[in-house]
Amino acid sequence: MIRFSVAEENYLKTIYHLQHTSGIVATNDLATALHTAPASITDMLKKLSKKGMVSYKAYYGCTLTATGTEQALGIVRRHRLWEHFLSQKLGFSWEEVHEVAEELEHVSNEKLINKLDAFLGFPRTDPHGDPIPDAKGKIFQPRQVSLATLSEKKIAVVTQIGNQSPQVLEMLDEKNISIGSRIQVIKNIHLMNLWR
Repeated sequence: MIRFSVAEENYLKTIYHLQHTSGIVATNDLATALHTAPASITDMLKKLSKKGMVSYKAYYGCTLTATGTEQALGIVRRHRLWEHFLSQKLGFSWEEVHEVAEELEHVSNEKLINKLDAFLGFPRTDPHGDPIPDAKGKIFQPRQVSLATLSEKKIAVVTQIGNQSPQVLEMLDEKNISIGSRIQVIKNIHLMNLWR
Protein backbone atom coordinates (compact mmCIF):
# COMPACT_ATOMS: atom_id res chain seq x y z
CA MET A 1 0.00 0.00 0.00
CA ILE A 2 1.38 3.39 -1.01
CA ARG A 3 1.59 5.95 1.78
CA PHE A 4 0.83 9.59 1.08
CA SER A 5 1.81 12.71 2.95
CA VAL A 6 -0.83 15.27 3.92
CA ALA A 7 0.50 17.54 1.15
CA GLU A 8 0.22 14.76 -1.45
CA GLU A 9 -3.36 14.04 -0.41
CA ASN A 10 -4.21 17.74 -0.64
CA TYR A 11 -2.80 17.83 -4.16
CA LEU A 12 -4.78 14.77 -5.24
CA LYS A 13 -8.02 16.15 -3.85
CA THR A 14 -7.46 19.57 -5.42
CA ILE A 15 -6.58 18.08 -8.81
CA TYR A 16 -9.75 15.98 -8.59
CA HIS A 17 -11.92 19.07 -8.01
CA LEU A 18 -10.18 21.17 -10.67
CA GLN A 19 -10.26 18.35 -13.20
CA HIS A 20 -14.06 18.22 -12.98
CA THR A 21 -14.37 21.84 -14.02
CA SER A 22 -11.52 22.19 -16.50
CA GLY A 23 -10.41 18.74 -17.66
CA ILE A 24 -6.64 19.06 -17.82
CA VAL A 25 -5.37 20.94 -14.77
CA ALA A 26 -2.81 23.65 -15.52
CA THR A 27 0.10 24.11 -13.13
CA ASN A 28 -0.84 27.76 -12.55
CA ASP A 29 -4.44 26.83 -11.68
CA LEU A 30 -3.16 24.29 -9.18
CA ALA A 31 -0.72 26.86 -7.74
CA THR A 32 -3.57 29.34 -7.29
CA ALA A 33 -5.87 26.79 -5.65
CA LEU A 34 -3.17 25.59 -3.25
CA HIS A 35 -1.57 29.02 -2.65
CA THR A 36 1.78 27.56 -3.66
CA ALA A 37 4.58 28.63 -6.00
CA PRO A 38 4.44 27.03 -9.48
CA ALA A 39 7.94 25.57 -9.02
CA SER A 40 6.76 23.66 -5.94
CA ILE A 41 3.73 22.44 -7.88
CA THR A 42 5.97 21.04 -10.61
CA ASP A 43 8.11 19.19 -8.05
CA MET A 44 5.05 17.61 -6.42
CA LEU A 45 3.50 16.65 -9.76
CA LYS A 46 6.72 14.86 -10.70
CA LYS A 47 6.62 13.00 -7.38
CA LEU A 48 2.94 12.05 -7.83
CA SER A 49 3.66 10.98 -11.39
CA LYS A 50 6.37 8.60 -10.16
CA LYS A 51 3.82 7.10 -7.76
CA GLY A 52 1.42 6.58 -10.67
CA MET A 53 -1.18 9.03 -9.38
CA VAL A 54 -1.06 11.67 -12.12
CA SER A 55 -0.20 11.97 -15.77
CA TYR A 56 1.95 15.08 -15.96
CA LYS A 57 3.49 16.85 -18.94
CA ALA A 58 5.52 20.05 -18.51
CA TYR A 59 3.80 23.18 -19.91
CA TYR A 60 0.67 21.13 -20.51
CA GLY A 61 -0.71 20.24 -17.10
CA CYS A 62 -1.88 17.09 -15.38
CA THR A 63 -4.78 14.72 -14.94
CA LEU A 64 -5.35 12.01 -12.39
CA THR A 65 -4.70 8.43 -13.42
CA ALA A 66 -7.34 5.81 -12.60
CA THR A 67 -5.37 5.00 -9.42
CA GLY A 68 -5.05 8.71 -8.61
CA THR A 69 -8.79 9.20 -9.08
CA GLU A 70 -9.50 6.28 -6.76
CA GLN A 71 -7.19 7.76 -4.12
CA ALA A 72 -8.71 11.25 -4.52
CA LEU A 73 -12.25 9.86 -4.18
CA GLY A 74 -11.20 8.18 -0.93
CA ILE A 75 -10.01 11.53 0.43
CA VAL A 76 -13.20 13.28 -0.72
CA ARG A 77 -15.24 10.47 0.90
CA ARG A 78 -13.45 10.84 4.24
CA HIS A 79 -13.75 14.63 4.15
CA ARG A 80 -17.47 14.63 3.44
CA LEU A 81 -18.24 11.86 5.94
CA TRP A 82 -16.42 13.84 8.63
CA GLU A 83 -18.36 16.97 7.65
CA HIS A 84 -21.61 15.03 7.99
CA PHE A 85 -20.54 13.62 11.37
CA LEU A 86 -19.44 17.02 12.70
CA SER A 87 -22.69 18.62 11.59
CA GLN A 88 -25.19 15.91 12.50
CA LYS A 89 -23.63 14.37 15.61
CA LEU A 90 -21.52 17.14 17.15
CA GLY A 91 -23.62 20.17 16.23
CA PHE A 92 -21.00 22.07 14.22
CA SER A 93 -22.50 24.66 11.87
CA TRP A 94 -22.05 24.19 8.13
CA GLU A 95 -19.62 27.13 8.15
CA GLU A 96 -17.38 25.33 10.68
CA VAL A 97 -17.25 21.77 9.39
CA HIS A 98 -14.95 22.26 6.41
CA GLU A 99 -11.91 23.43 8.34
CA VAL A 100 -12.12 20.60 10.90
CA ALA A 101 -12.80 18.00 8.19
CA GLU A 102 -9.67 19.23 6.37
CA GLU A 103 -7.67 17.82 9.29
CA LEU A 104 -9.71 14.66 9.84
CA GLU A 105 -9.72 13.63 6.16
CA HIS A 106 -6.11 12.48 6.51
CA VAL A 107 -7.11 9.74 8.97
CA SER A 108 -7.21 6.97 6.39
CA ASN A 109 -7.99 3.86 8.43
CA GLU A 110 -10.46 2.09 6.11
CA LYS A 111 -12.19 0.17 8.91
CA LEU A 112 -12.78 3.42 10.83
CA ILE A 113 -14.18 5.20 7.77
CA ASN A 114 -16.49 2.29 6.89
CA LYS A 115 -17.75 2.15 10.50
CA LEU A 116 -18.26 5.93 10.45
CA ASP A 117 -20.28 5.59 7.23
CA ALA A 118 -22.43 2.84 8.78
CA PHE A 119 -22.84 4.79 12.04
CA LEU A 120 -24.13 7.77 10.05
CA GLY A 121 -26.58 5.56 8.12
CA PHE A 122 -24.67 5.68 4.80
CA PRO A 123 -25.44 9.32 3.99
CA ARG A 124 -25.38 10.32 0.34
CA THR A 125 -24.51 13.99 0.91
CA ASP A 126 -22.54 16.20 3.27
CA PRO A 127 -24.11 19.23 5.04
CA HIS A 128 -23.66 21.37 1.90
CA GLY A 129 -25.38 18.82 -0.33
CA ASP A 130 -22.16 17.59 -1.97
CA PRO A 131 -22.33 13.87 -2.83
CA ILE A 132 -20.36 11.44 -0.67
CA PRO A 133 -18.62 8.68 -2.64
CA ASP A 134 -19.48 5.21 -1.36
CA ALA A 135 -16.85 2.66 -0.29
CA LYS A 136 -16.33 1.69 -3.95
CA GLY A 137 -15.91 5.30 -5.10
CA LYS A 138 -19.33 5.51 -6.73
CA ILE A 139 -21.16 8.83 -6.48
CA PHE A 140 -24.93 9.20 -6.63
CA GLN A 141 -25.65 12.54 -8.28
CA PRO A 142 -29.36 13.37 -8.56
CA ARG A 143 -30.57 15.66 -11.32
CA GLN A 144 -30.40 19.25 -10.15
CA VAL A 145 -31.01 22.67 -11.64
CA SER A 146 -29.35 25.92 -10.72
CA LEU A 147 -31.32 28.57 -8.86
CA ALA A 148 -30.27 31.00 -11.60
CA THR A 149 -32.25 28.99 -14.18
CA LEU A 150 -35.52 28.77 -12.25
CA SER A 151 -38.40 30.82 -13.59
CA GLU A 152 -40.39 33.25 -11.49
CA LYS A 153 -42.96 31.75 -9.11
CA LYS A 154 -41.26 28.35 -9.42
CA ILE A 155 -40.95 26.41 -6.14
CA ALA A 156 -37.85 24.30 -5.55
CA VAL A 157 -36.07 22.38 -2.80
CA VAL A 158 -32.46 23.29 -1.95
CA THR A 159 -30.31 20.18 -2.48
CA GLN A 160 -26.79 21.59 -2.78
CA ILE A 161 -24.91 24.81 -2.09
CA GLY A 162 -22.51 25.63 -4.92
CA ASN A 163 -20.74 28.61 -3.37
CA GLN A 164 -19.71 27.51 0.12
CA SER A 165 -17.82 30.61 1.14
CA PRO A 166 -18.38 31.64 4.77
CA GLN A 167 -20.18 34.80 3.61
CA VAL A 168 -22.71 32.87 1.52
CA LEU A 169 -23.28 30.25 4.23
CA GLU A 170 -23.81 32.99 6.85
CA MET A 171 -26.25 34.80 4.53
CA LEU A 172 -28.20 31.56 3.99
CA ASP A 173 -28.29 31.01 7.77
CA GLU A 174 -29.66 34.53 8.26
CA LYS A 175 -32.38 33.74 5.72
CA ASN A 176 -33.07 30.32 7.33
CA ILE A 177 -32.16 28.52 4.11
CA SER A 178 -30.50 25.12 4.33
CA ILE A 179 -30.49 21.76 2.54
CA GLY A 180 -34.12 20.66 2.27
CA SER A 181 -35.55 24.19 2.42
CA ARG A 182 -38.38 24.94 0.03
CA ILE A 183 -37.87 28.21 -1.79
CA GLN A 184 -39.75 30.17 -4.40
CA VAL A 185 -38.32 32.54 -6.98
CA ILE A 186 -40.16 35.85 -6.55
CA LYS A 187 -38.22 37.88 -9.09
CA ASN A 188 -35.29 36.99 -11.34
CA ILE A 189 -32.28 39.22 -10.85
CA HIS A 190 -28.66 38.74 -11.78
CA LEU A 191 -27.63 36.35 -8.97
CA MET A 192 -23.89 36.78 -9.44
CA ASN A 193 -24.04 40.04 -7.47
CA LEU A 194 -25.47 38.20 -4.48
CA TRP A 195 -22.52 35.81 -4.25
CA ARG A 196 -19.69 38.36 -4.33
